[in-house]
Order: sequence, then structure tokens, then C-alpha cells
Amino acid sequence: MDFALNEEQRILRGQILRFAQDKLNKDVRQRDRDQVFQRELWGACAQMGLTGLPVPQAYGGPGLDSLSTAIAIDALGYGCEDSGLVFSICAHLLACVVPIWKFGTEEQKNRYLPGLCDGTLIAANAMSEPESGSDAFAMQTRAEPHGDGFLINGTKTFVSNGPVADVAVVFAVTDRAKGYFGGITSFLVDRALPGYRVAQKFEKMGLRTSPIGELVFEDVFVSKDAVLGGVGGGSRLFAHSMDWERACLFASHIGTMERLLEKAVAYTRTRRQSGQAISKHQAVAHKIADMKMQVEAARLLVYKAAWGLERSQSVSLDAAVSKLFVSESLVRTTLDVVQVFGGYGFLSEFEVERAVRDAIGSKLYSGTSEIQRNIIAGWLGL
Repeated sequence: MDFALNEEQRILRGQILRFAQDKLNKDVRQRDRDQVFQRELWGACAQMGLTGLPVPQAYGGPGLDSLSTAIAIDALGYGCEDSGLVFSICAHLLACVVPIWKFGTEEQKNRYLPGLCDGTLIAANAMSEPESGSDAFAMQTRAEPHGDGFLINGTKTFVSNGPVADVAVVFAVTDRAKGYFGGITSFLVDRALPGYRVAQKFEKMGLRTSPIGELVFEDVFVSKDAVLGGVGGGSRLFAHSMDWERACLFASHIGTMERLLEKAVAYTRTRRQSGQAISKHQAVAHKIADMKMQVEAARLLVYKAAWGLERSQSVSLDAAVSKLFVSESLVRTTLDVVQVFGGYGFLSEFEVERAVRDAIGSKLYSGTSEIQRNIIAGWLGL
């Protein structure tokens, strides 16, 4: 196996690093404090191709392979200190753009993908509900046949990008008798449609620059052309999008961990206690050694899963393993960095406490750590 990046991947990584460091880090603390989503930064990311990384050029994207997509997102996570912006881009790209590219009709691809790639449209994935988060079998939103289409009624919650989205990939029950497998359908629903309502916007612990909220659908009529992936195909589409999300979104966390590792190394070399740099204290050095181990292992797991998106039949297992390891490693790393920085790590003027707040959600979104363990156990026949 060759673990080296090819020339194109090295150039891509360097370009994204420089872009993120130069353009995306101004006033991050203030944006986080005010919970501000900046559309102009979104547009700048779109100009770099970040909102459509794997989408073929014919539809407006750069046309990267899945591994190069993960490498690009890894670089974005390293270069951009605004984890909320990174998260919003990944939620848009992996849970919405990729399903349209993979499952959409030609009409749907031509209608949506160019705008989703060039930044004029923002997408949201509307799956979770007040009474059905991890338990998708309990979904209550329904889509009933009506004339030449469907009427959608229901409420979706924890919708990343929901307050600012122009289009939503909405999952609804179309045949309750068939249950989750065969009875769930996904729809492309435009914000401008009558009955589509953005309800409350939530405040949250971390990723505060990524807007999240509730979407309400009251007799929203969509034509049959809005069906994405075929009637009854929602569960397959959702599983596929989660493979991409678990494999590629979590690449951004590798970049974050690597940046924090470097910050911790630099700090411990200059901070002195008992007459020497604290890097010479074994208790501190061991924490940093563990951070390095977690970064390297996480990158191998994520890149393997991303590579497998286009090649492996067991990609769901690989994606679950990488998602679980990376999310738990990210939380451990951020907490260890706080410990290394001591009192300074507790202060808001440093990046460290924000990194902890941003990290906690990684064990919840894209399927909780418990769900990932269930998936892994299932693949092992347990």
C-alpha cells in the first residue's frame, strides 16, 4: 500500500490550507460568541470548490474522488479555526449534495447541483424529529399522495443549516406498513413552497456559527419530480449519505486535532515550571504523545473509509469504526489540551475552550457513539 499523497493531492491540500488560514479565521471568537453564520464566507468556500468537492465538473463541482475529498476536508479542518463553518459545509455537502449527485434524476442534478456547488444555494438534511432521533423507525412526518404529487406534513428538528437553507432533503413516511425499509421516501423541498416554515433556531454548546433549528411542513405540496431516489428508497439513500458523512466529515476533525497538537507542542516548549519547559515533564509529554498517536491512527482509519466509498462493500463498517474512533479521540484531545494549557486553556481568549465545546457534539451527530458500536457489532454478527 502506498500511503503518500500524489502530486495533485499535495497541491490541493496546500491550496486549501492557505485559503482557510488567510480567509476564514478573522474574528472567529466574535462570530462564535454572537452565533453568526456569514454567507460571504460560505461564498468564498464555494469559490474554492469546497461546497461541491466530489461533484462532477458537468454539474459544477471539482469532480474529486472520495479519498481526495477527505484530504480536502482534512486540510479545511486544519486551516480553519471556525469549526461551525466547517461543519455547515460538510452537512451541506455530504448529507445533501452527495445524495442528489448519487440518486438524483438528470433534471434534479441540473436544477440543484450547480447552485449548491457555486454557493448560491445552501442545503439541509431533514431527518431527525422531536420523537425520533436515533430511532428512525419512529418517524412521524408523512407524505401522502395528492394529485400529481405528495402532501408533506410533519416537524423536523436538529436540522443543521435549517435556518438558512434554500432547499431541504426531507425524509417522510410514504408506506407505514412497510416500515423504515421500503416505507420511507426522501424529497427535495424548496424553502419557497407554501407551508414550508422555519420554526425555532436553537442555541447550542458548540459549533455556534453553524445554524441549527426546526423545520415545519404543513400541507407542503411537492410534485412527483421532487422524489429523490425513488418512492420507498429513503432508507438506502440515508444510509449512503451517512457513509459519506462518517467517512469525510470526520476528516475535518483530524485537521483540528493536528492543529491543536501543534499548538500544545509550541506552548509546552515555551511555558516554564520548576525551572524548565513543561514539555520536559513526563506527565505533559505523555499527553502530547497520546495526541500524536490519536491523530495518526485517526487519519489512517478515515482515509481507509473514504477510499472505500468507491471501492469497498464493507464501507459502512469502516465508516462506523472511523467515526467512533475519531469522535472519541477528538474529545480526548481537546480535554488534554486544556489540561496542558492549565488555567490559560480555561479562558475564552484562547482557542482551546472553544475546541472542547465544538468537539462534544461529534459523539452525537452522524449517529451517536452507541449507534456506531451497534453497527460494528452487527457487522461482527453479534
